[in-house]
Amino acid sequence: MRYRWLASSAAAAGVAVLALAPVAAQAQDTFRTPWGDPDLQGTWTNTTTTPMERPEELAGRDTLTAEERAELDAEAIRNADRPPPPGSTGAYNDFWFERGVRSEQTAWVVDPPDGRLPAITEKERTRMAEMAVVRNSDEYPTHWEDVNIYERCISRGMPGTMMPGFYNHNYLILQTPGQVVIRAEMVHDTRVIPLDDRPHIDPSIRQWLGDSRGWWDGDTLVVETRNLTDKLWERRFSNTVYGTGEHMHLVERFTRVDADTIDYRFTVNDPTTFRRPWTAATPMETLAEPIYEYACHEGNYAIVNMLSGARAREQEQAASR
Repeated sequence: MRYRWLASSAAAAGVAVLALAPVAAQAQDTFRTPWGDPDLQGTWTNTTTTPMERPEELAGRDTLTAEERAELDAEAIRNADRPPPPGSTGAYNDFWFERGVRSEQTAWVVDPPDGRLPAITEKERTRMAEMAVVRNSDEYPTHWEDVNIYERCISRGMPGTMMPGFYNHNYLILQTPGQVVIRAEMVHDTRVIPLDDRPHIDPSIRQWLGDSRGWWDGDTLVVETRNLTDKLWERRFSNTVYGTGEHMHLVERFTRVDADTIDYRFTVNDPTTFRRPWTAATPMETLAEPIYEYACHEGNYAIVNMLSGARAREQEQAASR
């Protein structure tokens, strides 16, 4: 990982979801590739502390005042180095994080209008309860495959790959007349998105990031993703939603609104998980730095230590019987 406190703060400060029409028109006229497509190329960041869902105390409000944003940023700094709860080893302290600051939005979720994720299905509720039992078991984890894909440094899936969290949420976008490539710094995922009207691959073929197809809707890049895998199922109500499984249909929209901003939003449709589709939006701001290697597994002893810790606890419990 690496640290861009000043860059992240500058990028995330003062963010608005939508630009004024004259600014958007200027972006459409100015930012074009040599072959005439809207130009999304460059390095971008969406690092922010804006929550996924609108807090209850902000019910009915889409935006924050400048004073509220300043106080929330100050509160985040005050809370950064709180000790972990009893029985927890904790994680990084604030030195390692690159969270950014609060944006003008009260939440990423913009639909439903209340800024909250829709209700989940009974099937999803059962699956989450079963997962909680496994995760809270004295025997967990029993095997390295029990640990989620993200913790194993494989992928965050979709839409997680495109969502901010705690560090390295930076992207390199490259374009050719027939493709758009998005390189995510976090977990080094790379998406190659064809624009040539080719059909999706066979539904029997499932991939970590799914199968994406893109097209231009005026000055907006629209990307449809299918063929996701259920191996990546993991959902958390925090600044990282990894994915909802193989039945998810994802539609993303990238619109460059000015020299420094892409309006990015996505819609999740997964009737096996949520009772209705939902849409989230988070701006992507220019980052005046290159994308670096994310060496997730170098010196990573987490999986080994989790497994050995669980086995040691089992031995202690057996000895005390």
